[in-house]
Amino acid sequence: MSDDPRAGARADTRSDAYAELAAVGPYGVHPGHALITMVEPHPGHEFAYNRWYEDDHYYAGAMAMPWMYAGRRWVATRELQLLRYPDKSAVAEPVTAGCYLSTYWVTEGRYDEHMKWTVGINKRLNRDGRVHQARTHVFTAFQDHEATVYRDGAAGPRDFHALDHPYKGLVLEVIDAEGPQRRGELLEWLRSRHLPRALAGAPAAMVTLFRPTPLPGDRMTYVKQVEGVDTRLTLLWFLQEDPRDCWEAHFAGRDEAVAESGLGRVELVAPFIPTVPGTDTYVDALR
Repeated sequence: MSDDPRAGARADTRSDAYAELAAVGPYGVHPGHALITMVEPHPGHEFAYNRWYEDDHYYAGAMAMPWMYAGRRWVATRELQLLRYPDKSAVAEPVTAGCYLSTYWVTEGRYDEHMKWTVGINKRLNRDGRVHQARTHVFTAFQDHEATVYRDGAAGPRDFHALDHPYKGLVLEVIDAEGPQRRGELLEWLRSRHLPRALAGAPAAMVTLFRPTPLPGDRMTYVKQVEGVDTRLTLLWFLQEDPRDCWEAHFAGRDEAVAESGLGRVELVAPFIPTVPGTDTYVDALR
């Protein structure tokens, strides 16, 4: 018998199930699903929240899990928060709430398997006291990928590269269709007509479109159930410029074009820049 006290702990993690699970099912690179989560740390807890998320939760609560293969964190300084609109948002109240955004890709066809793991690991993290409580989930949802529209056709990074490519900014746009029966029309209008025009000559290389899915009933109690499951679309604009440098020319007034279509209404347009992993850069600029 081994005298190594760690041997038992290691033995508990050895299972043929890992090999069996890896041998079946989809394992492509397409981002079939996403976790998009916008969070507001409570006042006075900004530094503690940032260190907890970067030093522990980003890895133990996300990237270490099966089928979640890419991730990136984004931040909205106060200057960026003040660019958001509309003032009366069904997503964020006030519209400036949610200064951190995390985005993750999940392998297409692996949503159910990932959800079982994520619920289990988050219950364990809570039991072990490894969850920062001084925060509010403003907009958190797992989402199914609907489309990606590219500015430059086949040239440049694909959507599965988007969270690893060094984009300089991201714009989160949330649109609600005028009723469940209109979401398909809204999606088609965005994909085939509106977004190709908006991307022409723009600093955004691509826009990914997702629709939210309901969270499981055994989710963590601090995460509210997803709203707008039947009507909502979530757009992520990946920018090659700082959003502050192109806001007025390319993003101010996006709600007007959608309203004129008669298919939906913009509930949030919010710019972010990437965090600098392992640092507290921008934390002192949130308020």
